[in-house]
This record gives sequence, structure tokens and C-alpha cells, in this order.
Amino acid sequence: MKYHVLLAGKARAVELTRVDDAWKIALDGKELDASAVEVSPNTFSVLLNGESHQIRIAPRVDGTLTVHTGLAEYQAEVSDPRQWRGRKHGALEVQGRQQIAAPMPGKVLRLLVKEGDVVEAGQGLLVVEAMKMQNEVRSPKTGTVEKLLAKENQAVNAGDILAWVE
Repeated sequence: MKYHVLLAGKARAVELTRVDDAWKIALDGKELDASAVEVSPNTFSVLLNGESHQIRIAPRVDGTLTVHTGLAEYQAEVSDPRQWRGRKHGALEVQGRQQIAAPMPGKVLRLLVKEGDVVEAGQGLLVVEAMKMQNEVRSPKTGTVEKLLAKENQAVNAGDILAWVE
């Protein structure tokens, strides 16, 4: 699969090739010494030039993606050349029960919802502070907050499950 990606304002061509249970990656036509494995929904373990990285991808209401790796956060826009270019697609919204994970290590500052609340895709669920920056963790889908595992002032690690939205 070949994609055109606008990442942090720079256009790139990314090609993904499935090899057994992993993915091979080429960037702008150059094959990288990289492989990726999806370890949980929207979370990938990427081996790039011998270094391991965990990357979490979260769809946004406007159709773009938020990409978290370590403490860095990037906005990305992906266009699939197989899609009809003249057609306007709605925003990506995931289906089914979704776990909401901490994008980075930090502390839960505020809970913006409670169990049983109905939420819209993109609505803030809680605020995590990391390195003096506040990050609002949003719902990837319209649904109901089934379980809220996070508590205010709780320390969390990247990937810790904070909530479930059904």
C-alpha cells in the first residue's frame, strides 16, 4: 500500500508491504531498515535502524491523525491514492469498544467525564500533564464511557489504559 502523508507540514510518500506478520516500510522510495508490528489496536512496535520505538496512532474528528512516539506528538494527514479524489470523505471514526490509553507518561490532572456519560468523537475525556504540558485525551468515537480507570492526580505510564468507550 502506498500513501501520501503530510507529516508536520512535510509531504512524504510511505509504502507499506506486508511480510509474514510484520510490515516493511519505504519512505520516499527508499526502503528503510525498519519493521513494524501492531501490538494492540492503533499501537505499533517499530524497529528502525536497530532502535525500538512505540508509536500510537489516534484518528481525529477532522480526518487527520495524531501520532505519539515517546514524548513527541505529531499531526498527520494521510491520503490513499486508491480513494476517489473528488469525493469528500467524512472524518474517521473507529467502530466497536475502544480502550483509551495514556499517550505518554504523566499525571492525570482532570477527569472531564464520568462512567455512563455519552460522548462524541473527539470530545475530551481527561487531561494528562507531562513535562509541564497539558494534553487532552479525546474519545476516538461516539459512544458511552463504559469504564473510567483513571483518577485525578494519578501517575500514569505511556500505554496505561485510562478508559473504555463502547
